Amino acid sequence: MAFDEMLTADDHPRSPYRDYHTWYAGQHPAHLIQKARDAENIFRKTGITFAVYGHADSSEKLIPFDIIPRIIAAREWRRLAQGIEQRVLALNAFLEDIYHKQEIIRAGRIPRELIEKNDAFLPEMIGFRPPGGVYTHVVGTDIVRTGEDQFYVLEDNARTPSGVSYMLENRETMMQMFPELFTLNRVRRVEDYPKQLRQSLASLAPSGCTGRPCVAVLTPGIHNSAYYEHAFLADSMGVELVEGSDLRVIDGRVKMRTTRGYEEIDVLYRRVDDEFLDPLTFRPDSALGIPGIMDVYRAGNITIANAPGTGIADDKAIYSYMPEIVEFYTGRKPMLENVPTWRCSEPSSLAYVLEHLEELVVKEVHGSGGYGMLVGPTATKKERSEFAAKLSARPANYIAQPTLSLSTVPIFVNKGIAPRHVDLRPYVLVSDTVKIIPGGLTRVALKQGSLVVNSSQGGGTKDTWVLED
Repeated sequence: MAFDEMLTADDHPRSPYRDYHTWYAGQHPAHLIQKARDAENIFRKTGITFAVYGHADSSEKLIPFDIIPRIIAAREWRRLAQGIEQRVLALNAFLEDIYHKQEIIRAGRIPRELIEKNDAFLPEMIGFRPPGGVYTHVVGTDIVRTGEDQFYVLEDNARTPSGVSYMLENRETMMQMFPELFTLNRVRRVEDYPKQLRQSLASLAPSGCTGRPCVAVLTPGIHNSAYYEHAFLADSMGVELVEGSDLRVIDGRVKMRTTRGYEEIDVLYRRVDDEFLDPLTFRPDSALGIPGIMDVYRAGNITIANAPGTGIADDKAIYSYMPEIVEFYTGRKPMLENVPTWRCSEPSSLAYVLEHLEELVVKEVHGSGGYGMLVGPTATKKERSEFAAKLSARPANYIAQPTLSLSTVPIFVNKGIAPRHVDLRPYVLVSDTVKIIPGGLTRVALKQGSLVVNSSQGGGTKDTWVLED
C-alpha cells in the first residue's frame, strides 16, 4: 500500500498537515468546488498552457491544477536539500571532468564508450571551461517518495529543466484564493525565484563584462511547447526574450537587435537544444540558433546557460552510475539514493528485464515527458510483446527500474478528497553558491492508480509548501 503523505493508517493527519487538515474540515464542499473552478479560470485567463507534440490535437492545453497543497516538513526538506546539493555539485564536477582530464573514465568507474559514443557528449566542449566553471546553472532533480523517510532521485534534468513557471503560478493562485492558509501555516517563499535566477545568471557573466551584465532568454519561438514559460521567465526577470533571428555575431560578440541598434548580450539563458544552437557548428539546417555563437562562447565572450554538452547528465544510462559519480567527486556516499536500475546494454540485465517486463518500468535513455516508456504492470500482453522486440533490437537505448509504490497526496474531487501518486521537481540555481528553491513543482497523476505524472500524459500540478521550523 502506498505511503499517504497527509494521513496515517488510522486517518490522523501527519504533523506537516495538521493545521491544514483542521482548516479543511471546517470548509463547506460547495465552497471548495467553487474555488477549484476559480483556480481553473485563473489559469485560463493567465494563459498557463502547454502543447502535446505528436497528437492529432496538438492545440494548447490547460495544465490541471489541484487546490490541495503538498506540504513538506522543515526537517524533511533539510535532508532533501543536503542530498540535492551534493548531487548537483557532483554532476558539475563530472561534466568538468569528462570534458577535460576524464579521470573517472581512467579510474574505471564509468565505461569510456558510454561517454564518447553518447549523442549528448559534445567534442566541441573538450578542453573548454565555461565562465565560473559552472556547467549546470539551473537543475531540476526529480524526487519520488515511498515511505516516511524514503526518498529517491528518479532522474536529473541538467540541460533545460522546465516547469518552474507552474511552480510560481501555483503559489500565486493559492495565495490569491486562500490567503488565510498562509497565516495559519508558515510557508517558505518561492516568489523571488525570478530575482534569484537573474542574480545567479548575472554573477557568471564573462570576465570581460563591465557594468551590469545584459541577460536574455533564448526561445525557439511561439510554437514551442514551453513558450509560455520562456516568456514568463523573461518578463519576471525583466530581461529580453529573443529568438535566433533577433541575434547575430558582430565583432566577436553576440548582439541583439533593438530600436537603438545592436546591443551586446553577456548571458544567454537558452531554451534551445544543443543541436539547434549554432548552424555553423551543429545542424546546418537550424533556423533557431545563432551562426557563430559557439566561436564567441569558446572565446569567453558570452555565458550560455546551461552550458552546451550538459545533456549527457540527463542520460538515463549515466543516471545508473550516479552513486559512483557522487562518491568519486565528493568522497562520500550519496545522501539521496537512486532508484535501482538495470542497464539493458548489459546482457545479464537485458535477460532479466525481458523475463520480468510485467513487473518493471522500462525507459529510453534519452527519453523525457513520459514518452517512449513501458509501465509493465499496466501494459497489455501485446504492448509488452511489442516493446520486448524494440528492447531486443536496441538494448543500449533502454534502462529498466522496479515499479515503485510512489507516495500519494490527496487531490480535491467533487466527492471530497482522493489519493493520487506524486513526484517532486525542486529547482536548483548554481553559481559560486548553490541555491535550492524551497519546494518546487509537485506533479500529480490525476488518473486513479496511474504512476505517470507528466502533464503530456494526463498529469496535473500542485502548490508545494515547505514549512518553516
